[in-house]
Amino acid sequence: MMRSTCFRDFIKYTALNVMGMIGLSCYLLADTFFVSKGLGANGLTALNLAIPVYSFIHGSGLMVGIGGGARYAIHKSRKEQEAASRVFTNAVYLAAAFAVFFLLAGFFLTGAIISLFGADESVFSMSKTYLQVIFLFAPAFLMNNVLLCFVRNDGAPQLAMAAMVGGSLSNVVLDWVFIFPCRMGIFGAAFATGLAPVISLLILSIHFVRRRNSFHFAKGRPEGRLSAGILAGGVPSLVAEASSGVTMIVFNSLILNLEGNVGVAAYGVIANLSLVIMAVYTGIAQGIQPILSQSCGRRDFRSIRATLRYALTAMLVLSAVTYAAVFFGAPRIAGIFNSEQNPLLQKIASEGLRLYFIACPFAGFNLIAAMYFTSTERPRPAHILSVLRGFVILVPMAFALSRAGMHGVWCAFPATEGLAAVVGLLFFAFLRKRQGEPPAPAKP
Repeated sequence: MMRSTCFRDFIKYTALNVMGMIGLSCYLLADTFFVSKGLGANGLTALNLAIPVYSFIHGSGLMVGIGGGARYAIHKSRKEQEAASRVFTNAVYLAAAFAVFFLLAGFFLTGAIISLFGADESVFSMSKTYLQVIFLFAPAFLMNNVLLCFVRNDGAPQLAMAAMVGGSLSNVVLDWVFIFPCRMGIFGAAFATGLAPVISLLILSIHFVRRRNSFHFAKGRPEGRLSAGILAGGVPSLVAEASSGVTMIVFNSLILNLEGNVGVAAYGVIANLSLVIMAVYTGIAQGIQPILSQSCGRRDFRSIRATLRYALTAMLVLSAVTYAAVFFGAPRIAGIFNSEQNPLLQKIASEGLRLYFIACPFAGFNLIAAMYFTSTERPRPAHILSVLRGFVILVPMAFALSRAGMHGVWCAFPATEGLAAVVGLLFFAFLRKRQGEPPAPAKP
């Protein structure tokens, strides 16, 4: 009975969250497609140079949302409603603080950031415009991520999924309207992306209008210790998203030197497809978080182990299907975003797709492992794993392998994720030896 209930919960939360995350990740994939059609290779390059900042904004929201949501779920499972609401209140304070930071960066640092990322005269103006609009909508991105996590942990994964998909569909429609009929160019693409979290928040408001929320905003000052705990629990989620931004910054710099703007445009195709594929793994990881946190609060280690096995099995199956599709469909995928039929862009993107996405199973394992450690109140292994794959291994690996040319650049990502996965397995082996800890997952 326990196994049946656990499996139903896994399907309920994970399937809905994966669909929602795919929809959420389509923010930028829609931008990539419509910008490539409307503005060509330069537009694609400009977009790719600005996107890393979105990763940092999105990651900051996830840090607060996932860290707060995990603590909220634990308090809720113990019937500690007042403490649960205090967690939500401090999460809102943290989101507001990050919003102020990003707004100030948008007003004063946009040009400097774009220059730092390597934009030349042909793409500087478009990149700056896109980035300014994204910064302006930072409060909406942040609060949307926070509410998505809390609503999901409050027993409404269907509504969270509906909000993510609704926001993303609006982005796809508005992208087309703003770029083509309205001829708003890169500003239209950014404006459509910024409106998506606003629409998602409107959908999430149903949870409060119908008075189904178990949490509420409690009056009081920010609590430093509680806020620090929320951030600590969400750091792996920030690092996971920020690492996408760091990867893009480092790869853009290396590829600009190797292949110029056309190479960066080709990488834009790979990077944005990667956001969608990583979103699937993130969806699995975020889907199991409420189950793991509630089981941890009840000390139900059997449910924790079962949930982890289900997640790893789903990840491996999806990885096999995804890589097969990318490997055999690489030329067609590249062609979708190559509106100018540039042969060099086509060649670079096709080769890159086949090499870059060898990382699929390793990246999926790392994301699930980090969420497992976070959700079961073991933040340190999650932090170490996330920092290793996001910065410590990735950056030197990319610079070292780039000496072999573009093939080396593409192989840096799978090599990084593979090494990090070894570290994750060692953490599981260590926990297995500790008395009273749930053992490492069996092979799916």
